Amino acid sequence: MEAVHFVGSTLAPFFLNDPSTGAIDAGLAAMAALDADAAAVEWPFVETAAAKRCLELMADGAKQRESDSGEALKWEYRRLFVGPQSLPAPPWGSVYTDRDCVVFGESTLALRSWMRAHGVKRLSDEKTPEDHIGLVLAMAGWLAEAKPELVGEFLQLHVLPWSGHLLEQLEDAAQHPFYQGLAAIARMSLEGMKDAFSLDVAVPRFYR
Repeated sequence: MEAVHFVGSTLAPFFLNDPSTGAIDAGLAAMAALDADAAAVEWPFVETAAAKRCLELMADGAKQRESDSGEALKWEYRRLFVGPQSLPAPPWGSVYTDRDCVVFGESTLALRSWMRAHGVKRLSDEKTPEDHIGLVLAMAGWLAEAKPELVGEFLQLHVLPWSGHLLEQLEDAAQHPFYQGLAAIARMSLEGMKDAFSLDVAVPRFYR
């Protein structure tokens, strides 16, 4: 469970925070200084060569902040996750699994009900749908420490059915190396968790 906590707590902030706020400055600085070869060997759930490619992309993207004061990273985050234009790969699971492609759709409500039944509180403000990819990564990390017996069920029912599809869309849509690498390593890490925990995941119909 330590590996699940590491992946969730490491990756979630990059999905959840606009780089211009300063909330992930320390994480971006660490990525810019990262030894991708050494880090890839230690990265859980992902084959070393694949992890290295992803981490190199993230490190290269983080280093670009030094030349443009983070402008490219900021605007790419907003293009991918904020708007105001239509998001090329929305970060909420229900956008892909709900027939009407809406936020706060059936999968969101199912996750909310599951959280309530198991005494799991929200990890963010009330405005963000619970099935935001950053939030479910953060929740996986939190569950790994606080309620490890729930991690497998959480991933099987409320993350893995749609996360791979979403992250593939995000990886294709990303135009900045940092977010290309982030989407790829998140996708492969979650796939690795599926294999590590021998989870049988039902794949829904995707409407987007």
